[in-house]
Parts: sequence; structure tokens; C-alpha cells
Amino acid sequence: MHVFITGGSGLIGRHLADRLLERGDQPVILSRRADEIRRDPKMRNRAIVPGDPLTPGRWESDLERCDAVVNLAGQNLFSRRWTAGIKRQIRDSRVYTTENIVAALSRAPAATRPKVLVQASAIGYYGVHDDAELTEESPSGSDFMAVVCREWEEAARPAEALGVRVARIRIGIVLARGEGALGAMTPIFRWLPGGAAPVGNGGTLFSLARGQQWMSWIHLDDIVGIILLALDNAGANGPINGTAPNPVRNAEFSRALAKVLRRPFVPLGPPDAVLRVVLGEVAQVVTQGQKVLPARAQALGYTFRHPDLEGALRATFTAPPPPPPSPRPVPAASAARHHY
Repeated sequence: MHVFITGGSGLIGRHLADRLLERGDQPVILSRRADEIRRDPKMRNRAIVPGDPLTPGRWESDLERCDAVVNLAGQNLFSRRWTAGIKRQIRDSRVYTTENIVAALSRAPAATRPKVLVQASAIGYYGVHDDAELTEESPSGSDFMAVVCREWEEAARPAEALGVRVARIRIGIVLARGEGALGAMTPIFRWLPGGAAPVGNGGTLFSLARGQQWMSWIHLDDIVGIILLALDNAGANGPINGTAPNPVRNAEFSRALAKVLRRPFVPLGPPDAVLRVVLGEVAQVVTQGQKVLPARAQALGYTFRHPDLEGALRATFTAPPPPPPSPRPVPAASAARHHY
């Protein structure tokens, strides 16, 4: 199977490509930095297609010769402080990329059009909640990220009218060593004077944080596994929560991470106001949360490799890095069009 991937050089995209290669499939990665990506030894054995998914272009002919599409593209939420312009980029990078993917699918001949679109979304779709258990049947929220996620998902919906099966993966907090949320948290937990502490949910802006907000996490292996399930299982369509079955409160997450890092745990953390000063508006992503359950993935038969937090953290920090896939020749992107 040839799988066209946007966001293929990001955290999830890289590991998805590894897993596809391991099982004999061919990842085809769209990148604005194609020449740079080709020189990276970690990106060998992937067909690299030059292009920008925000702009229609020659990459569309590569997409239409693939069997499936995985759309993971989107502006990093934590790369810069949120201004009106950055928030517009966060929204537009997701919605416009998805609209262009669907437009490319619509222009592809029906006989060669990819049959599956796995569309990234996020648990921010549900908005902020207290203790309510949220499944794929729960309604969307009304804050900034909820609106972005809702528009992001809606942009993929027209592909269904083309006969393309669309699975929308609402991704939680992904656990990966040195990257994503853990990449930001680990240095703080290792060196914070006194020990690791909860982050957020202080009750008010200026009271100490107690970490009572829920964190719906997932190990990197499992989010990739759910994407593979969505590619392979004909019954996988609509929303699918990409979270582990055992969400925890922030205080429990902080305690488990401190234990794995062999650091003391302090039950009170800095006030939310401090995080807002440091991070700006994006701090709400950290200080607020929701309890999201993977009902659909489990109903489809997915078995989690890392269902419990402490085991997932230990696997993240102690497991050796996966070996590179066996070398095999991959045609250049311009030539690869004739082999899809």
C-alpha cells in the first residue's frame, strides 16, 4: 500500500512512516523542504514529494496514485506565543490544507483515487470539561481550539461524497521522549528546585496549582497504531479518539513522571497566572483539560500496547530507539509517479 502523508516529518508522521516500512508499505511524504528531508538519514526509504499542501500543485498527481492519505499537517501550537496572527495560522494551516487535500481527491480519476483519508484532529474538539467522560458521541465545545478542530474536521467531510472513507482521529497528549509535551515538561521536572509539581488548575489565576484537570494522554506507539487501524479497517470511519483508556488528573501525571524520572513530587505547583505570563494564551491548553475515552478504537478491536500511564512513561524513557528499517531502493519523487 502506498500512503501519502502530509506532516510526515513531524513526530507522529515519522513514526507512522517507520511502521509502514516495517510492514512492507510505502510512505510518500509531501514536504516544503524536500531536498533537506532527502538528505536526512532518518528519512531514508521514503518517497519524498516536493510541495506545499496549502497550495495546489504538482504534488496532487502523486496523491492520486496512492492508496490512502494521512493528513497530519498543522502549525505547532507551542512554537510561538498566540497572537491574532498566530491563531489565524493555527486555524488556516489545518483547514486550508485539508480543503486542498479534498480538492485534490475530487480532481483525481475515480479509478485511481485513494480510497481512505485518515484526517488528524485533536481532543480540543470537545472544549474544556470538568469530570464528564467524553466519547466520540460528545458534542464540540465553543473555545478557540474547539472551533478550530470542528472546522478542521468539517473540511474533510466532502471527501465522503467522493466515495472516500474518512476517519477523523482526535489526538490526545502524545508521549514521546524528548518531543511534544514531554519534551517541554521533562527538563522542568528534572531541574525544578524542590521536585516536580502539578501544572495548572489552581482554581484562580493566583492560587497554587493542584493539578485537578484531566489529561487524556496516549503513547506514541498507540497513536500510530490507531492510525494504522484506521487505514486498514473498513469499519473505521467518522471520529475516533486517539487517547489511552486510562486518562489521569494532572497531579497523577506529574507524580508518575516524577517517579519515572526519580525526582521528588511536590503536591502544589505555580499559579496559572505564572504560566500565562510565560506561555501566553496557549497556557490554557496546559492548565485546562478533559477526560476523553477511546470508545470507538476499542469497539473496532484495537488493543493498546501501553494502557496505563506509569508503564507508558517507563516505556518512553527506557526502551531503546527502534532500529532503522532495512534499506530498499525508493524512486525519486518525479519518477515515483509512474509506480503508484
